[in-house]
Amino acid sequence: MGEENLVEIGRITHFFPKISVAVVELNAPLNVGDRITIKGPTTDFEQIVESMQIEHKNVQRAEAGQSIGLKVAQRVREKDTVYKKL
Repeated sequence: MGEENLVEIGRITHFFPKISVAVVELNAPLNVGDRITIKGPTTDFEQIVESMQIEHKNVQRAEAGQSIGLKVAQRVREKDTVYKKL
């Protein structure tokens, strides 16, 4: 798998370890079901977006410019970058 099919869609701005939820500031749209990769100095994993929330309401899609709560499979850190697989 090459890196050429990854497009940056946002950054982690906060992480809640107890509930494994990251706050992502999006600069591109994201849908439930999308495959994403989260990378940082100590972070590198891939997952499917299973649920995301905007202001505590579940949404199927979020747009660029929105901040979302995203359930993550592993620990992430602030400033980690979120990529979407095309």
